[in-house]
Amino acid sequence: MHDLGGRQGFGPVVRQGHTEPFHNEAEIRIAAMWVRLVRHGVYNMDEYRHAIERMEPRHYMTASYYERTFTAVASLCVERGVFSAGELSAAAGFEVPLSRPSREGRTADADLPEIRLGDRVRVKDNFVAGHIRMPGYIRGKEGVVVGVSPAYPYPDAHGHGLESAWQRSFDVRFSSRHLWPDGAEDAEVQVGVFHSYLLRLA
Repeated sequence: MHDLGGRQGFGPVVRQGHTEPFHNEAEIRIAAMWVRLVRHGVYNMDEYRHAIERMEPRHYMTASYYERTFTAVASLCVERGVFSAGELSAAAGFEVPLSRPSREGRTADADLPEIRLGDRVRVKDNFVAGHIRMPGYIRGKEGVVVGVSPAYPYPDAHGHGLESAWQRSFDVRFSSRHLWPDGAEDAEVQVGVFHSYLLRLA
């Protein structure tokens, strides 16, 4: 939901210029907890992202950025046995909402086509129950590879604690008219797409 391309009803993106990163002491403390727990190996970044994805949808849509962060951190700490849900709610003085249970992840494909700059590719049109770093609006769409990034943990596995080979992501350039026919101005949209999500076209 952080990437709402093609969604209707959310209004335009409003530029606010420079704003302070934190608005109160609570946000500073939440950010500090999030970073410290990653550094101590309680969870990794993809597990953190997946915990946010697992929030009850109405809670997610009404929560602030740092409330989502807190929910993810609290949920992962309960799941890792750092403290119990009961202990957390007793300390808070109310029942703290937690993310829903995780679904299954998947490991990366082993036999992948070689992809080079300039290749035309299609994004696979598949669905996974667990974590994925693929915006919904590019599924099944075609684009051109314009950049290559270093290898990174494969999110579909990393978000579930599964061992899997690291993968490069490719910067793929799409036409906005192809992504949203008759619903967008003529522009280019560039998205980082993991290798396993792509098919190379002849």
